[in-house]
Amino acid sequence: MPMYRIIVDLSDRMLYLLNDDVVVRGFPVGIGKVLTQTPIGEYTIVNKAPNPGGPFGVYWMGLSRPHYGIHGTNDPSSIGHLVSHGCIRMYNEDVLALASLVPIGTRVTIRE
Repeated sequence: MPMYRIIVDLSDRMLYLLNDDVVVRGFPVGIGKVLTQTPIGEYTIVNKAPNPGGPFGVYWMGLSRPHYGIHGTNDPSSIGHLVSHGCIRMYNEDVLALASLVPIGTRVTIRE
């Protein structure tokens, strides 16, 4: 069984999926604006919801820090930019691919 974890690297605006500390996938992401920065730290995925609606695109994965999550977007042009209120924004097809692999409880490290 794979041992997945996620690293979000804010400096290169990428989300990396690791299995046993080996990067298996990398996805471009949009992150928080200067005034609403994505919080650095260690979290876990605490819930998952398909079709959350609105700006969250096709999928939501909530983090152990309340009100923050990894989600799709209704604005694909925002990926790669400082655009969100602190969440990690992904292309819809990417968030679906990621959500199909990682279970609730997956570790998420957000670093500068």
